[in-house]
Amino acid sequence: MEFLQPFYLWTKAFHIISVIFWMAGMYYLPRLYVYHSETETGSVLSENYKRMEELLLKRIVNPAMGATWLFGILLILTIPSLLSEGWFHVKLTLVIVMSAYHGVLTKWCRLYAADERPHTSKFLRIANEVPPLLTIFIVIMVIVRPF
Repeated sequence: MEFLQPFYLWTKAFHIISVIFWMAGMYYLPRLYVYHSETETGSVLSENYKRMEELLLKRIVNPAMGATWLFGILLILTIPSLLSEGWFHVKLTLVIVMSAYHGVLTKWCRLYAADERPHTSKFLRIANEVPPLLTIFIVIMVIVRPF
């Protein structure tokens, strides 16, 4: 859409800012689950982790993901030729996977809030590596554009 062209750099800047906030939360939230899983159910520390997880998710991670998608869609509308690029298809697929993982983290937040412990801290330490790995491949797609 041609009327979006003058705002392209602003849209891109806000997209990147949103991604940074989203990823900060996506890196930290699983780490909170690791620590939370090692606390005693009902303890003051467990209750503190519940509050931290909920606030992080509701005040930072969810809005940042929404803003990332909004500004990303605006970028596609500004430059629709992106949809014909192979690297972009891979990037978009990885962002969809990241969004699905976000959904998993949201589910875990509800489970921890209900004093359920769905996974061991060892499992959660491994799961904590998913967002950084996805981020690496997404950035490579955007910067290197290997195909």
